[in-house]
Order: sequence, then C-alpha cells, then structure tokens
Amino acid sequence: MLKLFKYLIPQKRIVVSTVILVLFNNVLALLLPFLMAEIINNGITKGDLSYIAKIGSVMLAVSALNMGIAIAVSYFSSNISASFSKLLRREVFLKIESFSQAEVDKIGVPSLITRSTNDIRHVQDMTLTLLKSIVTVPVMLIGGSVMAVIMDPKLSLIIIAIAPIIAVIAFFVAKKIIPMFKKVQAKTDKLNLIIRENINGIRVTRAFNRKKYETERFNKANFELTGLSLKISRTFAALIPILTLFIFSIIIALVLIGGRQIQALTDTIEISNTIGDLQAFILYLLFVILALSTGAAMFIMIPRARISALRISEVLEMESQIKETNEGKDNSEIKGRLEFKNVSFGYNGDDGFVTVLDNISFTAKKGEVTAIIGGTGSGKSTVINLIPRFYDALDGQVIVDGVDVRDMRLSTLRSKIGFIPQQVFLFSGTIADNLRYGKEDATDEELWRALEISQAKDFVQKLPDGINHFVSQSGINLSGGQKQRLAIARAIIKNAEFYIFDDSFSALDYATDSRLRQRLHDELIDANIIIVAQRVGTIINADRIIVLDNGKIAAIGKHEKLIETSEIYREIVESQLKREEMEAETNE
Repeated sequence: MLKLFKYLIPQKRIVVSTVILVLFNNVLALLLPFLMAEIINNGITKGDLSYIAKIGSVMLAVSALNMGIAIAVSYFSSNISASFSKLLRREVFLKIESFSQAEVDKIGVPSLITRSTNDIRHVQDMTLTLLKSIVTVPVMLIGGSVMAVIMDPKLSLIIIAIAPIIAVIAFFVAKKIIPMFKKVQAKTDKLNLIIRENINGIRVTRAFNRKKYETERFNKANFELTGLSLKISRTFAALIPILTLFIFSIIIALVLIGGRQIQALTDTIEISNTIGDLQAFILYLLFVILALSTGAAMFIMIPRARISALRISEVLEMESQIKETNEGKDNSEIKGRLEFKNVSFGYNGDDGFVTVLDNISFTAKKGEVTAIIGGTGSGKSTVINLIPRFYDALDGQVIVDGVDVRDMRLSTLRSKIGFIPQQVFLFSGTIADNLRYGKEDATDEELWRALEISQAKDFVQKLPDGINHFVSQSGINLSGGQKQRLAIARAIIKNAEFYIFDDSFSALDYATDSRLRQRLHDELIDANIIIVAQRVGTIINADRIIVLDNGKIAAIGKHEKLIETSEIYREIVESQLKREEMEAETNE
C-alpha cells in the first residue's frame, strides 16, 4: 500500500498542512477536560462566578477554534483522498490501455473493472481514515495517558489493563475477518463477470430460454458475496455494543472507586480538587480508550485496503509483453509491404505450452489482396493480431514497410493500419462519432463517402437522424450486418496503408458482400489488404490465398492453383459449394 502513496506527492503540502491541523485539533481537545476540572475545582465548588465566566470563556474559544479546525481537516482530507483516487484511477486506466491482449486475458476484464472502481474506493477510504487518525491515535493515546496520570496516578494504572484487552479483541477479530476480505474481492470479480456476460449475451439467453439458469447462476454468486459481506458486517456490528459495554463498565468502576476516595476525603480540604480531577480523569481515560479502539479498527481495516492496494499495484507493475521502443524506426522508401519471416507464436496453458502458429512465412505487397482461410482454431486471427502488435511473435519477425514491428513506434505502426475486428464493437454515441474514430477531423462528405464504399449509405440515409443517429452501447440497436458495414467505413475513412478484415463480411448477404468487395477493389487500389474469411466466395479473386491447418501453412497460392494442389482447400471449397447448391435448391 505504501507504494501507492507516491501518488500523494503532488499534494504533499496540503497533506502536511492537514496533519499539522489534526495535531492542533487533538492538543486543543486534550486541553478541554483540564479546563473543565479547573472550573469544577476552583469555580463551582467555591462559588466563584467570575472564575467560572473567565475559564468558561476560554473553553468556548477553544471549542470554537477546535470546531473550525475539525471542519478544515474534513474538507482538506476529503479533497486529498478524492484527488488521490482520481490520479490512481487515471494511472490504472492508462496502464490498462498499454496492455497487450495477453495481459488483459491474464487478469480478466471483470477483475480489471473491479480494480479500477471498488479497489480504488477502498484505498481512498483508508487514505481518508489515515489522514485523520494517523496523528490522532498516538497523540490521544500518549497525551490522554499523561494527563490521566497527572490527574490520578493510582487510577491511571487501569490504562495498563485496558490496552491488552482491546489488543486481544482486535487480534481475534482481525484473524477472523482479514481472510474474508480477499474472498470478497474474488467474489466481486466473479459477480461482475456473470453480470457482464448476461448483459452482453442477453439475446442468447433469451433465444435458448436460459433465463432461469442464468438467474440461478447470478443468485448463487450474489448470495455467496452477500453471505461473506454479512459475516464481516455482523462481526463489526458486534464490536460496537461490546466496546460500549466495556467503556461504561470502566466508567462505572471509576465512579465507584472515585466516590469512595471522595467520601474518604470529605473532612479534608482536598475534596474540591478530587471531584474536578475525577471528571477530567474519566474524560482522559475515554480519550485513551477511543484512541485504542480507533487503532484497533485501523489494525483490522488496513489489511482490507492492503488487499485492494496489492490488486491495484499488480496492474500498475505488470509489464506489458508489448515493449514500446523509444526510438521508433520508419522506412519512407517502402510503403504497403508486409512480410512474415518464420513466425511462431504460442502461450502457456493449463496443460503446458500450446503452439498456435508454427514457422509462418509469406510476403504481401501494396495493391495486393492476401486472404487467409482454414478451419476453426487454425490460427487465422492470431496471424493478423500480430501485425498491429496486439501480441508479439515468440520467434521470427513481422516486418512492415521493411521494419520489424518491434522496432517501430506503436503509434506509427497502428496509424498505418485500418483494422476491422471479428467481433465488431461500436461505442455509444452517434454514427458520425464512431466513424470519426478513424479520422477525428473527417468532414461529413468524407463520412458519406466511406459509408457509400462500405455499402452502409442506404440504411444510414433511411435512419431519422442519418449520420447523427444514436448508437447504443456495443451497437445493440443495429443488426450484425449494419455494424460490420459501419466498422468497415470507420476503417476506410482512415486512408491507411494496410486494411485488415478479420472475417468482417460474415454477417453480409452474398449480394452485399460482392458489391462491397468490388468497391474495395476499386477504391483501395494502393492499399495492402489482408482478409480472414470463412467464405470461399469472399476470397476467390485474392492475389494470394494462405491455407492454414493447425497453425501451419498447408498451402499458398491463387484459387485455381489451390483447387488442384491443396486437398484441404479443395475440401473447404467443395463443402461450401454443396451447401450453396442446397440453399439454392431450397429457395427454388
């Protein structure tokens, strides 16, 4: 947790000022019981009204000053903790943005969301508590003990008995609760995962009539989290009456002991001093008990914040596999050239290392269309994910414009690429807002041209607000084909050197697919186009078709050649032709 406090450095002056104010606040609080004892001893018992008025005025002034300082402390500490969490959220967000897909997969999206929200809030709450208590506990404990000894040395021995009791209570409560805190965070991650899956997959849930199953799955996770939270809350709730009973029992005991002392001194002159001193002693003892209780609570709560801090630190300290170079290279002499040289890729799975790509080599040039086809799990999407460095190759080189992508600035590399992912994602906002992700300063004319090329112009024109039509989160108010065409328009407007289509025509009918490919061929004549597709019809005219099988290149060439030389490709073609013939017969 201490590592995160470096984000308080920008506010170090305000932090120091707040700590000093808290110190003054506690000193003034310790002064009040002494002044009260003076009023009782030298004013009330002697009937000296002028002395009561004099010391009473001082008490009012001290109380007013104390109240003002307390308000200032609350204001400053709240601002410090809020600013601290704001900066922490920003750093976590920027760090997540720098992650490759491997790091995101390792932690998990639901957990990253929890760490960016709940965990940071826990650290913020603890920071607020520490600012107010880190000085209060020692000052009240030491100051209260010293003043209690001054008021009554014999009775102050009770402090020695109180401290171990509170420490033992805190220890057993902490031992029971601290393991629960870590489980609560894990259960929160799991609940977020279920909620996220249900929201994203709500159509699937309804289509398969699995609402009852998903409700039961949610209820199970919800009840587990609720059960743990209730155990923690009940434990803390039980502490309050226990401590209250403990405190009042001590006060009653002090009154009884002090009363006997006063009764024994009724015939002496010391009686006037004893009553005021006893009142002050009780208050100072309450200060000590309060300090011990606050310290015990912090002893219990800090581990919870520490767990959250460790989860946040894990994100901030995680090294991305994608290393950004400080001196990125670029080659202005070569444009639109892509080369894979003996590229291999894999990952460590539960059953050991899993090879996804093995010794992939090919070259694609400006003005060409390179298609990649193969069975499910053959590594098609992995190949194209290596180009913009969503992952890095374990062996070999991915070369863009004559430069290894690992030697090129990420911003430079990705500015060359128009990427249309397999799972289309549209942001909440207007169609124009989404298209301008490709080019921020794009004019309306440029937007309409991109929509025309992507075959999206017709349906956008029919919308009530045209390009200003609002798109819901993830584009749920649009069809799959509409989303794909908008994603293609978003990439086209970028005017990139490379266009990567990851099965981006799958939701289009054959006629739209054909018209779109023809427009792309006519408009993107200077671009290097890489297409991952399942349909043979989408790639039949490609300059180069790469057939993948279990992460290896099984064959490479044009359609006519592959029909003759590649059994795998021929089987794919024959299976699709048979299916298309059956569909045609059904339509007749």
